[in-house]
Amino acid sequence: MKHKRLYKVTFYNEGKVYEIYAREISQGQMYGFIEAGDFVFGEKSAVVVDPSEEKLKAEFGNVKRTFIPLHAVIRIDEVEKEGSAKITVVGDKAGNVAAFPGAVYAPGRLPEKPKE
Repeated sequence: MKHKRLYKVTFYNEGKVYEIYAREISQGQMYGFIEAGDFVFGEKSAVVVDPSEEKLKAEFGNVKRTFIPLHAVIRIDEVEKEGSAKITVVGDKAGNVAAFPGAVYAPGRLPEKPKE
């Protein structure tokens, strides 16, 4: 049986840091986006329930592919086995402060014309 790669994707979304596991990661066809698909969620035990992972299952359970903005990605790791998918709140606990989205690439200055 062929070994399928597994990736841990960590990214920002609305003041929270998401850690998800996916088998497919690629540069999306939309410029400036990473495409993730074939999500993997832990099937640990029916007795132990992780509320953070349950939120992720509810959010990504019926999603075939998601497109993550490149500037929101913190890191992508290829891993041997799945860990715990989770959502972590960062910054303002109330969630009423959001960072203004910045440009992916800062515009450069045009070269000056030579003086004649």
